[in-house]
Amino acid sequence: MAAALNLSSTPFLRQISSTKTPKASMSVRATSRPSENSSTSVGTKENENQGLSSSSSSLFSPPPNFKPPEPKRFGVRPDKFLDVLGASLSLVFRLGTGIFVNGYSASLVPKNDFPPDKYALEIAGFKVKETSKLGPRPEKPIEIYEFESCPFCRKVREIVAVLDLDILFYPCPRNGPNFRPKVLQMGGKQQFPYMVDPNTGVSMYESDDIIKYLVQNYGDGNVPLFLSLGLLTTLSEGFAMIGRLGRGSIYKPSKLPPAPLEIWAYEGSPFCKLVREVLVELELPHLVRCCARGSPKRQQLYEKEGHFQVPYLDDPNTGVRMFESAEIVEYLQATYAL
Repeated sequence: MAAALNLSSTPFLRQISSTKTPKASMSVRATSRPSENSSTSVGTKENENQGLSSSSSSLFSPPPNFKPPEPKRFGVRPDKFLDVLGASLSLVFRLGTGIFVNGYSASLVPKNDFPPDKYALEIAGFKVKETSKLGPRPEKPIEIYEFESCPFCRKVREIVAVLDLDILFYPCPRNGPNFRPKVLQMGGKQQFPYMVDPNTGVSMYESDDIIKYLVQNYGDGNVPLFLSLGLLTTLSEGFAMIGRLGRGSIYKPSKLPPAPLEIWAYEGSPFCKLVREVLVELELPHLVRCCARGSPKRQQLYEKEGHFQVPYLDDPNTGVRMFESAEIVEYLQATYAL
């Protein structure tokens, strides 16, 4: 375990000097924009980005004539069928790890006996009541530096979903100019994943150590079976990513936004994976609000938008909010890729 790390309280992105090298390095602050309590439609928010400078606002704006799509349940766009199929292989190799929150349970309740303002799946006249057992909640989002096609990073993303934690991810694709050098500066080596917990001052490498730390501090202290099998776990994590052929691992030139994007997602969803790949390739910092099955955040998103579906993007740099993975990918590429 690395020594405690004190994070800067300066703005999201600024230049700092290093005592080891004469070149300037990127420094970021672990902050997030508070969620809205309610909303009635998916679209562009107005007057919510007052903290952004006028130059930033002009640099980041939705594509011309952009209109967020209407959410469609259980639909796959025909041109994305193979992508979704490849991303779904992880469900087989990982046996659903990361789909359910710790202590998940479900029961059927007659539809008429279920509160109409509560989120739930409906099956043949019944509502599925889902519950889970959450541990202590961190006050600030934990930071993780990683990239999509790394089996060790995937292990950590799975436990994050199981523990229902909100995580501020700093993508570190190969050749990425911003956050790979920062990990070297902070920890002394470019190894991933790398975790920083601003709540305790703890920072560390090694996926297994990170998993143990998270379950001890924010769970029940027990590592799930399929994350505790050593080499077998690592091998199955690698096989789980075969269908995507290394997507989400190599940097693509992009414009770095002044504030992290917010994405409601969870590791077990193939639709969320497609969006995460692009966020990593474009090296876009993003706050993931995990909402696997049993997460109370499903109700929060339901109240926020009158609908639950993931992935859901909330971009504070442009005011755009939207569902639908294929369209989110296109939006990210049009807005941030160079």
